[in-house]
Amino acid sequence: MYLLSLIIILSYIVGSIPTGLLVGRWLAGTDIRKHGSGNIGSTNVMRTLGWKLGLLVQAGDLIKGLIAVLLIARLHYGDFPFNNRTPFDDFTIVQIIAGIGAVLGHIFSVFLNFRGGKGINTAAGMLVGIAPIDISVALIVFAVVLFSTGYVSLGSLSAATAFPTTMFIRFNVFNVDIPSYHTLILFSIATTLLLFYAHRANIRRLLTGEENRFNKLKVLGRKVGSSVKMFMF
Repeated sequence: MYLLSLIIILSYIVGSIPTGLLVGRWLAGTDIRKHGSGNIGSTNVMRTLGWKLGLLVQAGDLIKGLIAVLLIARLHYGDFPFNNRTPFDDFTIVQIIAGIGAVLGHIFSVFLNFRGGKGINTAAGMLVGIAPIDISVALIVFAVVLFSTGYVSLGSLSAATAFPTTMFIRFNVFNVDIPSYHTLILFSIATTLLLFYAHRANIRRLLTGEENRFNKLKVLGRKVGSSVKMFMF
């Protein structure tokens, strides 16, 4: 029990590291919370400080999830402190717990009075270590939606929905053998709901048409529109 508690605490602390705030202060000499939406996530950094720093923050937030499931989770050894009734092996359960700890840390950072980012990148890092095929499909969905609409938040929410959907289709339609599917699908749905909760303000702005958009990233829409015009004329 002591080791599991330590893993949760360490994962939460790693997830709490405010990558966007640190990058803004160290590399741009500014507090990202005073610009744009005030969020410390990669989207706001990219919008206000440029795509290079935005990608750096995105990578840093993703690495936090990877550190939790690939490194911190390995601190556990011996028997699991509870009766494991799931189809997962004990280590995978520890990975899931560590990953959730990191995501919660990112959303409710102990270093920022329990405020933080949306958790998408940290959750992606966690899922890369646990379910690489399904998260790869989700990332493709994110890219398609982003480059079609220019909305990062809509791409993130679409990817969050695509993850459990992909797992469900692979298992139930294509009969792919996914170890511990029934437990993993519930875990993925819970993660998706958590990310939707973190994006509740973005959802309201999307519904009212007030959400910020990266028009320069809306490349697929322009290409489709150009192709239709060429076909018509």
